[in-house]
Amino acid sequence: MDFSLTEEQKILRQEIIRFAQEELNKGVVDRDRQQIFPHDLWLKCGEMNLPGLPVPEEYGGGGLDPLSTAMALEAFGYGCHDGGLVFSICAHLLSCVVPIWKYGTEDQKRRYLPGLSNGTLIAVNAMTEPGSGSDAFSMSTRAEADGEGFRINGTKTFSSNGPVADLAVLFAVTDPGKGYHGGITAFLVEKKAHGFKSSKKFEKMGLRTSLVGELVFEDTYVPADAMLGQLGSGANIFVHSMDWERVCLFASHLGTMERLLEKSIDYARTRKQFGQPIGKFQAISHRLADMKVQLEAARLLTFKAAWELERSRKVALDASIAKLFVSESLVKAALDTVQIFGGYGFMTEYEVERALRDAVGSTIYSGTSEMQRNIIARWLGL
Repeated sequence: MDFSLTEEQKILRQEIIRFAQEELNKGVVDRDRQQIFPHDLWLKCGEMNLPGLPVPEEYGGGGLDPLSTAMALEAFGYGCHDGGLVFSICAHLLSCVVPIWKYGTEDQKRRYLPGLSNGTLIAVNAMTEPGSGSDAFSMSTRAEADGEGFRINGTKTFSSNGPVADLAVLFAVTDPGKGYHGGITAFLVEKKAHGFKSSKKFEKMGLRTSLVGELVFEDTYVPADAMLGQLGSGANIFVHSMDWERVCLFASHLGTMERLLEKSIDYARTRKQFGQPIGKFQAISHRLADMKVQLEAARLLTFKAAWELERSRKVALDASIAKLFVSESLVKAALDTVQIFGGYGFMTEYEVERALRDAVGSTIYSGTSEMQRNIIARWLGL
């Protein structure tokens, strides 16, 4: 495994950082305060192909390999200070676009991938339910055969991009007797489908520019060609998309960690107390040294897992390891940054407290830290 950047990857990284810094950061404090989804900026990201980085060029995507995708999203997380926008792009790409690319029919790919890749379509993953969070496959949403198609009934919650989505990648029970192994099927449901409703956004602690809501399906009829993959293959599709999400979404957090570290170092060099820069005090310098160690370890774990995507079944283990370590390191980095900034870190204008609020969710979404430890333990035969 060679994680040194090629010339093409260096250029892509520089271009994404330049684009994000110049185009995406203006007004982020107000957007966060008002919980506004920046649709105009989403479209700009689409012009950069960020919502479709690994999608083959023939379907309108960037055609990147998994490791290059992870590196590109790290640059996105570094350059873009709007954590909600970064999260929304990643949720759309990794839990919706990737499954359609990997499991869709040729017609589905040509119908949806160009718009999903250029930002003119927004997707939502409809998996989590009010009564099933970590126990995702205990869902109650049903898709029953009806003539030439299926009729869907159920409710999904904590659906990222739900209030603004044009297309849902929906998981429903098609055979209760089979459960996880063959009983779950994925469907592509368009916003215009009869009986498909999305709620207003939920109020939440962080990632406030990423809108999350509830999706309701009441006798929603979809034709047979709306099925994604084969009947009963929904569990495999979801698990595969989670491998991508646990690697590449969390690659964007590497960029955030690097930005927080640089911000903290700059502050420690210029803020003076007791006649010298606070970085001269070991209480601060050692905290910064630990942040650097965690960043470098997190990057290696993430890039290793990215390299394994599409190469090894073992990626499921390494994706969980990377997700667990990156998420908990991100929260610690954000807490350390607030502590280094002291009272100023508590103030909105320094944009440090927002980074902490945004970071907390990382130990919950894409599978909680507790679930990642369960997955790792199972791989250890426990």
